[in-house]
Amino acid sequence: MAIVEINRIKIALAEARRKNKWLAKQVEKNESTISQWCTNARQPTLENLHKIAFVLDVDIRELLHSTKKNNGL
Repeated sequence: MAIVEINRIKIALAEARRKNKWLAKQVEKNESTISQWCTNARQPTLENLHKIAFVLDVDIRELLHSTKKNNGL
């Protein structure tokens, strides 16, 4: 079964020039959990997604792949 890419946490971390270890410390989770979120093997709760957005200083929507195709809107 293929893993569906739901979140963009890995991309957001790269854009912020931060590592999984840093994020783990910021949101008080272990590095294994962060790794699973970054590979989309598991998904964070909305509460954790909010924490990630806060520490990365991004809109929470930037952490998710859109479910709609951009049709010029």
